Amino acid sequence: MSPTVKTKFRNSLLARYVFIILIALCIWPLVFPVGSLIYYMQSQLFFPEAFNIYDSRNLEKAWHQEAKELDKAAEDAVDAKLRALKERYPLASMFWVDASGRLRLKLGETVSVPQQWTMADSMQFMKSSYGGDPFTVVAFIGQDPKQGFMVLQIPRQMMKSEAIYPSNDRFLTVFILSVFSFFLFTSWLFFARIRKRLLRFQIAMTETDEAGIPQPIAVKRVDEIGQLGLAFNHMIDQLNSARRREQEEEALRKQLIANLSHDLRTPLTTIRGHAYSLRKEALSPKGKQSLDLIETKVDNVAQLIENLMSYTLLSAGKYPLQTARTDVLRLCRTSVASWYPVFEKEGFDVDVRLPEAALFWNVDPQWFTRILDNLFQNIVRHADSGKYVCVRTEERHGTTAVVIADKGPGIHAESDNKGAGIGLSIVALMVREMNLKQDIVSSRDGTAIYMYPKF
Repeated sequence: MSPTVKTKFRNSLLARYVFIILIALCIWPLVFPVGSLIYYMQSQLFFPEAFNIYDSRNLEKAWHQEAKELDKAAEDAVDAKLRALKERYPLASMFWVDASGRLRLKLGETVSVPQQWTMADSMQFMKSSYGGDPFTVVAFIGQDPKQGFMVLQIPRQMMKSEAIYPSNDRFLTVFILSVFSFFLFTSWLFFARIRKRLLRFQIAMTETDEAGIPQPIAVKRVDEIGQLGLAFNHMIDQLNSARRREQEEEALRKQLIANLSHDLRTPLTTIRGHAYSLRKEALSPKGKQSLDLIETKVDNVAQLIENLMSYTLLSAGKYPLQTARTDVLRLCRTSVASWYPVFEKEGFDVDVRLPEAALFWNVDPQWFTRILDNLFQNIVRHADSGKYVCVRTEERHGTTAVVIADKGPGIHAESDNKGAGIGLSIVALMVREMNLKQDIVSSRDGTAIYMYPKF
């Protein structure tokens, strides 16, 4: 069973992401006040003069209050008061006009004003200054028009009071966007690391060794992905163990087959020798029939042992293969000639239709002859009801194919001599190793096996 590693919540990916969300929820409400504080502090350090100006609402109220306090004040007192206010508001321009309409004191750079004011000039000045630039406040001295009036003017661009609110300040906008970008980057970094670890995991799963088994991965964090890595490593250990057991069982099976093949040959040779001795004795017809059956079965068992040994060597890659440019039609004629007495004894009609021209393939002559022997043996054992064997050539898929055909009941039909199919398995392995192609067409009217080079 796989070792179960329980991931603690504080080490899990879920806990880390929840921590990021909680930090965002806690910090986000503080963005506006903190931003405003930072803005105020940096402005006090680098632009202190900007904060000598109050906002428009308080400034207008304070100017009217100063004018009210100058009720029935002397001209020198009014001048002194304006100079004091100029020191308080260094960015402002101010002047005052006495009751006779004469301009008495002008401080700062302000718009052009006349030296002598009339009622019309005063009305026109108030009308043009209302809501315009610069910001203008006009207050009657002592709240009495007969004592004159005093004027305060500040350029609109110097009015920093409204900029203190975050919604209207460029700095706070940048600050808020920076905080938001920071959390976006943190979230992206969190998932980018997860993606990187998953890609590394994917590469480890796709890269395999000669046995087709991936290599273990290094697990550095015991979170969900780390737990998956531990399970993956455990699976690899199981695969390696299964692979070793399979190799041990394969070696044991091959050794067992080799031992059985060697051990079975000795009693078969003894049985064959005693059968030969019995033929020299006087036997009844029934005894001769039994002796013939014994010899036939001994030959079948010997052939089966040979096929089993050959299949084991082929599957292990230890059966020697030496391909060469060979005339396969000559091999077919030689093989048919060697099998002709068997076919004649069993009453087969042998039909050989091979052209005179040579047909060269890159094959191993011994392997190809073994293929033909196995196919002819199957025909004798399983297709004897048709009493027909044909060896011919035929065009198939744009090339010349060698065809071995019979008129038996077909491959899938039941047969008294039907074995484990090792003969056909050997044929399939040899055909594949020699880079040939094999097509089998079988029906109740017979079977045709096509062999041709694979392109």
